[in-house]
Amino acid sequence: MHILVTNDDGPPSQESSPYVHSLVKTLQDAGHTVSVILPHVQRSWIGKAHFVGQLTKPTYFRPGTLHEDDGTTHERPLPEGASGEEWVLVDGTPGTCAQLGLYHFFQERGPIDLVLSGPNYGRNSTSLFSLSSGTIGGAMEAATCRKKAIALSYAFYSRDHDPVLIAGASRQSVRIIEHLYNNWGEDVDLYSINVPMIQGVEDNKVMYTNVLQNYWSSGSPFQEIEADEEEKNPEEHEREIRHQQVEPAGKTSSFGQSRHKHKHFKWAPKFADIHKSIEENPPGNDGWAIGEGYTSVTPLKANFMHVPSSMKGELKLQNPIPHAKSHSLIHALIDYEDPYVQPLILSALQTQLPSSSYTLISSVSDLPAAASLLLLVTSYESLPFTHIHAHPTTTVANAYVIRKALIRKHYLAFTLDSYLTKHPNSPLKQHIPATVSFELDYAEFLDDAILEAFELHESFARNDGKEPVAREWWILKPSMSDRGQGIRLFSTEDELQAVFEEWEAQNPEEGSEGSEGSEGSEGETEDEGTEGVRVDMASLAITRSYLPETEHLPASTEAAQPLSPAAGKTHGDGIITSQLRHFVAQPYIPPLLFPELGNRKFHIRTYVLAVGALQVYVYGEMLALFAAVPYVNPGAAPADVDDGGGEGHRVSEAKHLGSHAADEREAVENPRLDMRSHLTNTCLQDGTRDGSVLRFWDLPVTLPPSVALPVSSSYAPPSTSTSADWRTHVFSTICVSTAALFEAASTQPTTFQPLPNAFEVFGVDWMVDEEGEAWLLEVNAFPDFRQTGKELRDVVKGLWEGVVGIAVGDFFGVGEREGQDGEEGKIGDERWGFRKVLDLDMGRG
Repeated sequence: MHILVTNDDGPPSQESSPYVHSLVKTLQDAGHTVSVILPHVQRSWIGKAHFVGQLTKPTYFRPGTLHEDDGTTHERPLPEGASGEEWVLVDGTPGTCAQLGLYHFFQERGPIDLVLSGPNYGRNSTSLFSLSSGTIGGAMEAATCRKKAIALSYAFYSRDHDPVLIAGASRQSVRIIEHLYNNWGEDVDLYSINVPMIQGVEDNKVMYTNVLQNYWSSGSPFQEIEADEEEKNPEEHEREIRHQQVEPAGKTSSFGQSRHKHKHFKWAPKFADIHKSIEENPPGNDGWAIGEGYTSVTPLKANFMHVPSSMKGELKLQNPIPHAKSHSLIHALIDYEDPYVQPLILSALQTQLPSSSYTLISSVSDLPAAASLLLLVTSYESLPFTHIHAHPTTTVANAYVIRKALIRKHYLAFTLDSYLTKHPNSPLKQHIPATVSFELDYAEFLDDAILEAFELHESFARNDGKEPVAREWWILKPSMSDRGQGIRLFSTEDELQAVFEEWEAQNPEEGSEGSEGSEGSEGETEDEGTEGVRVDMASLAITRSYLPETEHLPASTEAAQPLSPAAGKTHGDGIITSQLRHFVAQPYIPPLLFPELGNRKFHIRTYVLAVGALQVYVYGEMLALFAAVPYVNPGAAPADVDDGGGEGHRVSEAKHLGSHAADEREAVENPRLDMRSHLTNTCLQDGTRDGSVLRFWDLPVTLPPSVALPVSSSYAPPSTSTSADWRTHVFSTICVSTAALFEAASTQPTTFQPLPNAFEVFGVDWMVDEEGEAWLLEVNAFPDFRQTGKELRDVVKGLWEGVVGIAVGDFFGVGEREGQDGEEGKIGDERWGFRKVLDLDMGRG
């Protein structure tokens, strides 16, 4: 429809008229033709007046940036055919604006369907406000011309002019305006709407109300001042009334004074009279509704009276706007810093979002306003978390700030242990290996570090006197390392001691400089540093010379990232040295092996999407990541193992203690295990070796004859599976266990803090044992997608399409809501290949 907008606050101004520009834009975004004519200055409290005997002159206003005072006023209108929006300003009252807008401007745009006066900078409720309101006066002037008219006012509680609250009030206003126009009440000449400027106003009730009849009860609303007191600019005085609402201290004249005392007066209404009248009257009036946080809609006649009719109670709006942000432009900052992933994310945006709904930017400084809609997909270190926290309803980012409870191995062990203590029947209990956590600075203190590691000591006792092949083996992992760095196997306390002594021997310098611990891609610094006068575990490098392709490995976000000098240091091709302080040890899991796939050990990489606080989805397209060479039992006798280069080398029992030393000593002097048969981390897969990365659902359907088929779960297989086989059981286990995993993390508020305006993709790794059961290995932030390779690039492509559809589309209310029909999905529902496994309300929304 064609809507004529006027007000009594004048053109856009952060000081006196902060709302009109947002409303006009929201009306235009909703498809309406909007013509604007406003007083050229503030005209509040003027009612339905006109200036008699004054020649009214127009000027022409060209609006600038939303929420900025950069519009310009001109003496002459734009020439015919020129582009650009232009409003009319007149040196008159709101009533005058209504008359001139109806009959003297905008005729070329067609008949005017509705006159909208406002939004007023402040409420217009109760008779004391309404009788003097220029906003209501402008609408009433239109009503006397038999035009449908609405007076709109925003009841503000802060002068900060939060763009988010303004946008919410504007959207709420447009919904009500459209409803009232299409359902105009009988005998109604105009409506007065009061919208409270509060968070969530769009979810609160809209109430039909009457005007509360009230009176000034504490005397004159004018304050006497000394005649020689400096006069203030009327607009400055109006701002004082709005913002301070001060109780004036008036003077009283002397009783019996026979002559007038020269004095001046200023408008200083006592708002306490209005608040008191609202408290003393029953519910149902306009003042009461605003106090309750409801939007008030008061039907009026063009005689300052509300309509006595049956319009009472709650007003039910039809066809609500699908989402609060649906009419705004999303500014997308996509800088993932990985050439493999970056184009896939951009492609996902093109696939999932309408092209008109977003625009790409290169910096947060490119935003037209701080509260503009913003999508951030960058590296963790590049995310502007201050901005993210400050704009929880308009900005969404691709990482949580704190998630150590999941991605650091010793924190994860504590998280799971605490959770299972309180939830002993959780299905997760059957799918996490026993974990021993300890801290160690110097090798000589190992005895003290594992003093209470009863599981280790019991295992060592059982291994005593056994041949290596018959022992229980353990795997040692530095808690804060990635890419398989620092992983060692051991079965006795002597072997474990030898691991740490070996690391110390690699860097025997005394008094090495300590450095403050860092969490790599987490970006969170540990509380304790690693300073010391002797060499400790935090100053040692772990070389990876047992990987012949190490120097060719591409950069990886899952790998340890370059850090500032204060965060840690590296030596050669070693790991970040600050990662060596916290360790976990777990029983070595005998792997499931398929002869047709070369009897190579593999683990499952599952991509898990966490959204807000907190929904969790598991991506059905899982990957199987294989070790580089065939599996060798940790305790097996020496054998020749092909390293893939055609040249065999000897592997002996003692080789299980570590990698080749940097000085390439002879194997008989310092034998080492070729760990390539045991490590399946994604960093070892360059995507070129045939069979190193497979789709999980392409693994053999039939287990080896020696393995029994696990009992099937109630979970249905994803669309990629055609039969209820062992893979379905594993996928079901992973879905149920992932839900419990994130539920466990949610109980650790200091180390897991999901934000309602964030999402994150985690790489969760699982090992399938020789019985066909899945075991949780670790959780990775910013997983290394590149290692998927070119042939399976579509897996990552589909992943990001789902991420954009679920996390981005739902947050901004754009794109298709696959499989939901506008409803939130239930547990077990699938969208874009993701299965929803958890839906928690952590009270952070």
